[in-house]
Amino acid sequence: MITSTTGPQPADFADVRATNLAVVLRFVREHAPCSRADIAASTGLNKATVSSLVADLIDRRLVRETGLTENRVGRPATMLVLDGSPYAAIGVEINVDTVSAVATDLAGERLLTWRRSFSGGESVNQGMAAVGAIIRRVVNRMAKEERQVLGLAVAVPGLIDVQGTVRIAPNLGWHDADIGGDLAKALRDPGFPVQVDNDANLGALAEQRFGAHAGASDLVYLTGELGVGAGIILDGRLRRGGRGYSGEIGHVQLDPEGPVCRCGRRGCLEAMAGIGAVLRRDPSPAEIQIEIEEVVRLARAGDTGTLGTLGEVGRSLGRGVSILANLLNPEVVILGGYYVPLAPWLLPGVHEEVGSRVIAAEAGGLQVVASTLGYDAAALGGAARVLDSVDSGRLPGGLSRIP
Repeated sequence: MITSTTGPQPADFADVRATNLAVVLRFVREHAPCSRADIAASTGLNKATVSSLVADLIDRRLVRETGLTENRVGRPATMLVLDGSPYAAIGVEINVDTVSAVATDLAGERLLTWRRSFSGGESVNQGMAAVGAIIRRVVNRMAKEERQVLGLAVAVPGLIDVQGTVRIAPNLGWHDADIGGDLAKALRDPGFPVQVDNDANLGALAEQRFGAHAGASDLVYLTGELGVGAGIILDGRLRRGGRGYSGEIGHVQLDPEGPVCRCGRRGCLEAMAGIGAVLRRDPSPAEIQIEIEEVVRLARAGDTGTLGTLGEVGRSLGRGVSILANLLNPEVVILGGYYVPLAPWLLPGVHEEVGSRVIAAEAGGLQVVASTLGYDAAALGGAARVLDSVDSGRLPGGLSRIP
């Protein structure tokens, strides 16, 4: 039944039809415009089954026909593309001083991008009330556009277990918080799934789906916010670890005699290559953006002290990237957050250290680049996680109006 080993493949378990609907939907997303015959030839599903599945997807307004094409052997074929115009996926990132929200359609086109101020010092209950109010406004906007929300995924900077509980978010001061449950209550049981994940994990998903290296099977995304975390994709899948705590590269020790980290240890990557190291102090959240802009201005002006600091931080960051490269051999490491505007001055030091410290020849083929997705990467990754769940078979059953 399965003839393709690289593309979407039908599986043989209880709900075969739901699985195969997802197979066809993924194929259309990845290869549109395509015909029913293209789908059958690539997935191994027979033509009658494909016709039935496509009819179902058209009824759900997930796929639509675009007319005939004659640029092929044989009879003209009716071509298919994604529709998804009645749907939206929502991603939200909670940071120390801001909440970012992104809504996309089924194809990943942005419908909305918001960034709102937020007080990270609030209690969890107060924080969820504030975040819930923002999300309700997003959902209401989608309702006005007559779009059904497929799901919501929320990015939090901290340790998130496999159940989605925020075990510790030190920069927010939150511990053992059921953010998903609290948000579902704040949203008054919205009728769509609410998921919670680490910000680096969702940043990695955004890069894999929407970034300049979309489709990479082995990718690491490094946050460049107050903390430094890694979202790790290996063999095409996000890797969370046994309990969900993978990716804490920021607290790998580079120098036992190095500066004190906020975790209490010395010489962590975060202490030596985080934003605090760039600014030579731990700034308040409200100051970071302004101070990073000043660093960029001084670097462009050739200020010797600024260039020296950025070179030192870049080399420390390169040591951390080298550890990732030797352990995981990713195709690409992507620098996100505040690393992006600083990348022209950080990357030379990173490349220097990677070239000398990675054991494999030519650094194992590793590229180290700056993200092209901007400061909203984790929020966009939340939307990507919702879309991934649709690709995996969680298809909308109908177009009931959003409450």
